[in-house]
Amino acid sequence: MAKPKVLIAEELSPATLDALGPEFEIINCDGANRSELLACLSSGVDAVLIRSATKMDSEAIAAAKGLKVIARAGVGLDNVDIPAATAAGVMVVNAPTSNIVSAAELAIALLLASARHLSPAHAALKGGKWARSKYTGAELFEKTLGVVGFGRIGQLVAHRMQAFGMKVIAYDPYLQPAKAAALGVDLVSLDDLLANSDFITIHLPKTKETANLIGDTALSKVKPTVRIINAARGGVLDEAALYKAISQGRVAGAGLDVFATEPCTDSPLFTLDQVVATPHLGASTDEAQERAGIAVAVSVRKALSGELVPDAVNVKGGEIHEEIRPTLPLVEKMAQIATGLEAELPVSIEITVKGEVSIYDSSILATSALKGALIAIGTEDATYVNSPNLAQEKGMSATVSSEAECEDYRSMICLRAAFSNGARVEVDATLMGIRKVEKIIRINKFDIELPPSDHLLFLIYEDRPGVVGAVGNILGAAKINIANMQVARDKAGGEALMALTVDSAIPIEFTEKIAKEVGARVSRSVSLLV
Repeated sequence: MAKPKVLIAEELSPATLDALGPEFEIINCDGANRSELLACLSSGVDAVLIRSATKMDSEAIAAAKGLKVIARAGVGLDNVDIPAATAAGVMVVNAPTSNIVSAAELAIALLLASARHLSPAHAALKGGKWARSKYTGAELFEKTLGVVGFGRIGQLVAHRMQAFGMKVIAYDPYLQPAKAAALGVDLVSLDDLLANSDFITIHLPKTKETANLIGDTALSKVKPTVRIINAARGGVLDEAALYKAISQGRVAGAGLDVFATEPCTDSPLFTLDQVVATPHLGASTDEAQERAGIAVAVSVRKALSGELVPDAVNVKGGEIHEEIRPTLPLVEKMAQIATGLEAELPVSIEITVKGEVSIYDSSILATSALKGALIAIGTEDATYVNSPNLAQEKGMSATVSSEAECEDYRSMICLRAAFSNGARVEVDATLMGIRKVEKIIRINKFDIELPPSDHLLFLIYEDRPGVVGAVGNILGAAKINIANMQVARDKAGGEALMALTVDSAIPIEFTEKIAKEVGARVSRSVSLLV
């Protein structure tokens, strides 16, 4: 088989190639060269790795027939058309934690440089001036640092600045006060932060809500000695308002790494000695670039092998807890079994998560179930990205609910599939032990304990002697080896379920022969694909 083709559209660290491994065909292009990019994409690539210079817009995505994943070796995704990628079933991944240390350290560097006038003092000395008295600065010790946006980078900055003896306060409307308190930080309103901070550092994404958040109104509330740092996103801090505030003596200084329009080489702010500026260097360290490259290479490997990638930004369900991740392939298999038993696509699937894992967000399991059902009817290109849309087109839905109580197991998952003919199929499963071994524990009314292996056979028939032997003889004659067999019944002489795991797929003529031989009302071979 041909190796999957991966396009590297920008320069990435050598460690990226090492992390990809030898299983891929690597091609390179200059992603900033539009015609070259489109030509490479249209040649048929499975994945494209980019940084910030390559624009993967709707035109580029449409040109890349068969593209499965766009990987951004960094955090920002302004250069990727995520809705267009989602519509095309293309997974979009980034490296959200790759540069957090580098970004935090640059914010601190700008803060220190602003406090001690390092940039103008350096320029003056190189210009032949010994201007000690002109550049008297301010200590950080016992000052108040206001962190606007207390996510991962904001928390890293806070922790490091506490070591300088600073008091840290933070504004973040989405953070629980207990989380901030555990880090020794007071969570306050934005107005309180503006009024009480000696230094302010911004760590927010740019959205409709945060655009120009620190503007004229906000800057009218700060101390005249305040210094403001923005190493997050341009446009959160209103540059025109900042220039006016510094020029009028209402703000003492600023450290800037990001700008509303980039590249930015001509700004009134650059004329002010009170401003130290860098050209968007937050992620520009060897370590951050290497981490980003490795992270997206690992994501590409997972995506091209059909796995769910936790860093995928266009997969419904958000961040997936480590206790939920092992249930994703299990629910896919459960949905395939339910669909295979009825031999048609369900119209609805209800998933109930019970027991200890019920406390975690398990909404992603709806997508797992949809993907499993679609694969069971032969939709080979079903992914975690496009399964919700494909299912909607086919009139299928899935929901997830949770129940704290679980009588027989520490945790279990119940799947209920409803079909257009009025039939319902119920499949229950659990993950057993420290190794989290997958087990199907109930199908409809029948209690079993079956590992969901690649090839399964299910029979529902009237309980009577000789059925086990008859099935064994037919499979033996076909040279199909039985690995495991479970038999359950509702009562002696009543209805029985036989579930088998076998070493190879069972051709339909043999399932039909078994059904005729034992009088089974259901005889289904299910091959699981996850």
